[in-house]
Amino acid sequence: MNKMMLKAGLFALSVVSASVMAKVTTEQADRLGRDLTPMGAEMAANADGSIPAWTGGYSVKADGDIPSRPADPFADDEILFTITHDNLDQHKDMLSAGQIAMFDKYPTYKMNIYPTRRSAAYPQDVYDAVKKNALNAELVAGGNGLANFDKHVPFPIPQNGLEVIWNHITRYRGGAVTRVVNQFRVLENGSPNPVLLRESLVFPEYMQSGRESADDNILFYFLQEVLAPTQLTGTVLLVHETIDQVKEARKAWLYNAGQRRVRLAPNVAYDGPGTAADGLRTSDGLDMFNGAPDKYNWELIGKREMYIGYNNFKLMDTSLSYDDIINAGHMNQDYVRYEKHRVWEVKATLKEGERHQYAVRHMFIDEDTWTASVVDHYDERGTLWRVGEAYNVQFYYHDTPWMSAEALYDLTSGRYVLLGLANEESEFMDFDISPRRSDFSTGALRRMGIR
Repeated sequence: MNKMMLKAGLFALSVVSASVMAKVTTEQADRLGRDLTPMGAEMAANADGSIPAWTGGYSVKADGDIPSRPADPFADDEILFTITHDNLDQHKDMLSAGQIAMFDKYPTYKMNIYPTRRSAAYPQDVYDAVKKNALNAELVAGGNGLANFDKHVPFPIPQNGLEVIWNHITRYRGGAVTRVVNQFRVLENGSPNPVLLRESLVFPEYMQSGRESADDNILFYFLQEVLAPTQLTGTVLLVHETIDQVKEARKAWLYNAGQRRVRLAPNVAYDGPGTAADGLRTSDGLDMFNGAPDKYNWELIGKREMYIGYNNFKLMDTSLSYDDIINAGHMNQDYVRYEKHRVWEVKATLKEGERHQYAVRHMFIDEDTWTASVVDHYDERGTLWRVGEAYNVQFYYHDTPWMSAEALYDLTSGRYVLLGLANEESEFMDFDISPRRSDFSTGALRRMGIR
């Protein structure tokens, strides 16, 4: 009985501590913009200078029309060195187990390492919100929700793994944006099988009317329309993403063009199948990880230096075709840029009694953008199964760090899914939209399906 009471007391204390420890003192918060960047990263260079100091990021104020594909400001950078299977042992300490496994599986796999450019920059109102969050934001409901939270990045000075993953989930991605991109389901022989998507992502604060009482538990609104191939055209997914998905589950609806009706889509969560991904991606695998964190225990291992995809402007180059980029087994690594950055290392382990096809997710989150940049996925036997990489890029006209693409490599089947390329499309990213709340209603879903 005493042991049971002790365990219960420790559990209660851990839950309480998760809430209390979320806030930091005024003295700690004052580090933001001083020795920490306004987003919570270390401002200083690393010991040997291979990671430079952050000096404000890369931002451009343009006159006139703004191109949806920013040109590469670092095109003249030369490759420092290339990691191949032959010299892999010299660089393993800067790679994840999944990245190392890619070299072991594919003799053609390589990484071109470039000078590190800390290009991340944000609008001032985002910096202001993050400073406010440092003093006020709290984990609630055992860490499955947030309180006293403003827009983006609740925990710039995180104290546990759950806070780090909430920073990834809530990070700034332009506030309101529509994009047209491809999802390629690449077979073992390199056949790409594209699905063309139009996606809109809007946080309530960026609606025409701003955040309203109806948005009380809403993190963002998401709309995804399949534009091609013909057999999938007209399929539309609508998601109202909730902040506390245990208290109020994610609301999702699907318009099926064949049935010509809107229906609830409760399987758009956790390890439900990702849209038109042929089983290669789970619903919570989009954006490297999304949705409720309640199925996992989140361990903060610490911080380390690592090679991750960064400043990948080449992947947006319209002079390249999809055939140039997509190869059998993996992307054409000649067009992928890697840099050394500091990352937060978090290990997510499936809770006892919970079910998910990924028993462990080993995640590496970029300190400057809070983007999960590498995720190693393990199955229930503890076998490394899939390797996810985000190819970070700065949309510098809009002060928005995001991705030029994300890939998830299946080490078992030799297939992979690649999302985000638009090199051959006339449309790409549009950050200058003025969405209405009615654009993200089930009525709007019906209208989109009909036309």
